[in-house]
Amino acid sequence: MEIADLLVEQYKRINEEVDHVLTGLDDEALGARIDPDANSIAWLIWHLTRVLDHLVEKFDVEQVWIAQGWYQRFGLPFPVNDDGYGHTADQVGALSSVPAELLRGYHEATWQEARTHLSTLTPEDLDRIVDTRWTPAVTLGVRLASVLSDDLQHVGQAAYVRGILERR
Repeated sequence: MEIADLLVEQYKRINEEVDHVLTGLDDEALGARIDPDANSIAWLIWHLTRVLDHLVEKFDVEQVWIAQGWYQRFGLPFPVNDDGYGHTADQVGALSSVPAELLRGYHEATWQEARTHLSTLTPEDLDRIVDTRWTPAVTLGVRLASVLSDDLQHVGQAAYVRGILERR
């Protein structure tokens, strides 16, 4: 198996789990929070997709959020580059009325863009520096690992919230 195939396989699992979490879920459940300070499924799926979209940007292309006008369709009261990191409970609540099909559409578009770039990676690409704000500077390989970890955690959290809501 080539490195590109392995990465596509790993990231494909995020996409499959997002689809599983969103399938059959009504809009009320998407925005529901199991605690006033908890993240909703809508926020978790939006956030993990924004994180994936920031990864897309590391391939020297514009974020899907911007390039395809998703930020306009969502109409959120956030700066265009906001990805949800550090959001307050009120900001999380801003996603309470986002429908599943909008979330699914944005995630699918971002996944397709990511897959296009992941499928071309070589082992040498993994050493390319993509973020110099850290010491040591962050390579593409390290960023791929951190995004994979973050997104798998968030989709797992979304599935957990869904399970709790289904038992209420």
